[in-house]
Amino acid sequence: MFTKILGTGGYLPQQVRTNADLERMVDTSDEWIIERTGISERRIASPDETVASMGLIAAKRALEAADTDPGEIDLVICATTTGDKAFPSSAVEIAGNLGINGVPAFDLAAACAGFSYGYCLAHSMIMSGQARKVLIIGSDMMSRACDPKDRTTIILFGDGAGAMVLGASDEPGTLAVHMSADPQFGPLLSLKNPPRGSNGDGCYLYMKGNDVFKHAVVSLAKLVTKTLELGNLTDKDLDFLVPHQANLRIIAATAKKLHLDMSQVIVTLDKQGNTSSASVALALDEGIRSGRIKRGNTLLLESFGGGFTWASALVRY
Repeated sequence: MFTKILGTGGYLPQQVRTNADLERMVDTSDEWIIERTGISERRIASPDETVASMGLIAAKRALEAADTDPGEIDLVICATTTGDKAFPSSAVEIAGNLGINGVPAFDLAAACAGFSYGYCLAHSMIMSGQARKVLIIGSDMMSRACDPKDRTTIILFGDGAGAMVLGASDEPGTLAVHMSADPQFGPLLSLKNPPRGSNGDGCYLYMKGNDVFKHAVVSLAKLVTKTLELGNLTDKDLDFLVPHQANLRIIAATAKKLHLDMSQVIVTLDKQGNTSSASVALALDEGIRSGRIKRGNTLLLESFGGGFTWASALVRY
């Protein structure tokens, strides 16, 4: 038995925050942001939207693309670090709104690597025989986690959700998965939960940007090499890289490591910013729906996040 991607879906809020908008919020410029990050726009959730409401829309689109009824789902995983409740989890809320009952549903916290962690876990659950079809969601509202006066973080993040149905298959779809973490660097990229009873002031995302950048480049280089080895493939076998959308320079460095032209890289960063756990799922959905990624293509999904955490999946779509 193997696992295979059956369908994907995504959701982005309507409000657009441009670099021009940010010039009015903090001391920055369009040129500086593009040069340092590659981002021109990002989407911002409305006050009535939540991680669960965004994830629900993405999940419905993934189920439709997979031609899968919600009743066929055996497990729901929602990767997020910005849910509005400790419990019920966003995964439980999404499952309930889809009419999925009697199966496990839980949130997974691995920051920007969350969706890739979810993929690895879903793959393992199917391979062990405990599930046939798994709904994996990545949904985050990182814009609310950023200090609106901190130009080093507010320029990077946007909101959104992506989803996937991963299912059992008679033919290989998932060729290798790998995930890891290095806690010693956690303080370089962190987000505190507000104390109970407080209004949350001061509990904003902290990032030591230059150090995170250096560790991300090194860790992702090792990650992609390890994943290809696990799948008994080389970079010449890859059709597309589907990376976490954090910074264009990091994406370009990973592509260079794999000897891939940037035309073989799915980039959504310029219009979406860093959507944390949603970014790989949104990029994959964009690549598929645009027609660039086709059945039979070999893909490498990879992500790096706070913790530090990182994970990848080598996939034959």
